[in-house]
Amino acid sequence: MEITKQKQSGFTVVNLNGRLDTTNYGSLDKELETIVNAGEKNILINCSEMNYISSSGLRVFLIYLKKLKAEQGKLILCNMQPTIKEVFSIAGFTSLFSIYDSLEEALNS
Repeated sequence: MEITKQKQSGFTVVNLNGRLDTTNYGSLDKELETIVNAGEKNILINCSEMNYISSSGLRVFLIYLKKLKAEQGKLILCNMQPTIKEVFSIAGFTSLFSIYDSLEEALNS
């Protein structure tokens, strides 16, 4: 998994590329922890290049959703592949997260 980030329209945009699973979820956890500890409260995760997510990856998203909500912040997801969106739906996460079809739509939310 490759993780890149940039600031855009008041959000820290985190781009995920590859598989998010038990072998690498710790990297995403550490990256998000660094962002939150730096005082950022609005994170947008761009999933356009993410092609797999395991329950470990879902757990990381849920942890940071809760942390950011407690700080009156946001964790928004966008550009999910159909298979990733299906995993979120089956897990019941589509009602918990704000999920947008495009980066532009998410930034304007």
